[in-house]
Amino acid sequence: MPLRQMLRGKIHRATITEANVDYIGSITIDSDLLRASDILPYEQVLVVNLTNGQRVETYTIEGPAGSGMICANGGLAHFFKPGDLSIIIAFQYMEDRDARSVEPSVVFVDEANRITGTAHALDRV
Repeated sequence: MPLRQMLRGKIHRATITEANVDYIGSITIDSDLLRASDILPYEQVLVVNLTNGQRVETYTIEGPAGSGMICANGGLAHFFKPGDLSIIIAFQYMEDRDARSVEPSVVFVDEANRITGTAHALDRV
């Protein structure tokens, strides 16, 4: 049976707080945001830069809870700078019957990356 790649978790309009090109790689995200969006540490994500249009795949690293940290590390730091707005997206492969009822975890944040709301189905976003 063919699988569909579906949205599972998303952090919407997060502000990049740091860019560290000398770090080994990835994106460091406040652990509260990871938990709320159902994105795991070391999970592959697509990071979209709303400021310049770049789209880059990387993996997540857990940052301090409540810090609001969204740090572009390594090569990712060449595509993002502090203050850029981003969307961080995790996908999941699933069978068609499950894909038709998927309810992704979407997290909305303010300019300091504090959670302002969540949704668990796209028709409510």
